Amino acid sequence: MFSSLFGGLRSHWIAPQEIRAETWALGGRHFGRVLEGARSELSAPGLPVRRAILLKAVIRHQRALNAKNGGR
Repeated sequence: MFSSLFGGLRSHWIAPQEIRAETWALGGRHFGRVLEGARSELSAPGLPVRRAILLKAVIRHQRALNAKNGGR
């Protein structure tokens, strides 16, 4: 029971390297507008759950960076 619960949690954990790679890719696809690009792609129909989790992690990370940098 605990192993299945732990496995489920691990499948939703996103590595920092994966967030950085997706941030870089979003910036390329959306001309440097990472946050807007992530939001746009998140609203796409038929989005796989894992991809949605990754995009939400990118959004959280970008918001944290913006707050840390004074909203710049």
